[in-house]
Amino acid sequence: MEYTVQKLGCLAGVSTRTLRYYDEIGILKPARINSSGYRIYGQEEVNRLQQILFYRELGVNLESIKYIITSPTFDSATVLKEHREKLLAKRNQLDILIANVNQTIAESEGRIIMSDNEKFEGFKQKLIDDNEKKYGAEIRGKYGDNAIDSSNKKLKNMTKEQYDEYDKLEKSVIDTLMVAFETKDPASDLAQKAAELHRTWLSYSWNSYSKEAHAGLVQMYVDDERFTKYYDKEQPGLAIFLRDAVFIYTGMKK
Repeated sequence: MEYTVQKLGCLAGVSTRTLRYYDEIGILKPARINSSGYRIYGQEEVNRLQQILFYRELGVNLESIKYIITSPTFDSATVLKEHREKLLAKRNQLDILIANVNQTIAESEGRIIMSDNEKFEGFKQKLIDDNEKKYGAEIRGKYGDNAIDSSNKKLKNMTKEQYDEYDKLEKSVIDTLMVAFETKDPASDLAQKAAELHRTWLSYSWNSYSKEAHAGLVQMYVDDERFTKYYDKEQPGLAIFLRDAVFIYTGMKK
């Protein structure tokens, strides 16, 4: 079956403007242009649009989607299985949060008493799931499944006090780095304090610490643009500055 841009938009629940934009950037070209100048889409384009919308639902940007679906190694069957796994994980995350809300309602009505750990279980699981979604493949490839699974388990078992301190420490690392950055000296006392705070922050999720692992992690912050973007969103160059400070802190300076 063939569709005009308007009919395909209605079928998929997207605007015709979106479909035209997808055509312009080369992510979804029509099968042909008819004699009246209308874009005509066939089954192959319908399937591709479904893939695009799957990825969009999972938060993948258009540039990355284009790279994925135009790759010579793109396998739609494999991708669908990956989509299923990610959606199941997302559903599990939502189920945990819903259960957490239901428990909180029950506690407010006097039917149960929740432990502090139970109150934050859903939020900690979301943090784990978000990290897996963004960085899972890279960090598992670098440190191995056992290390990451152990780290996730340690994070999930945090008490309320530990979770609060973990969250505060992450902010303290950034705040201290921002001030230290003004010195332009990663060896300064303030920069070294930031490196020390970063180590302390890591201890909440790492089972064991090593200087080599610490240095390797901050190098990944620089090598992987997603990590770099996180640290550089407030101050460009902050990821490199943290790496240099940690290299000095650990004695791994190159």
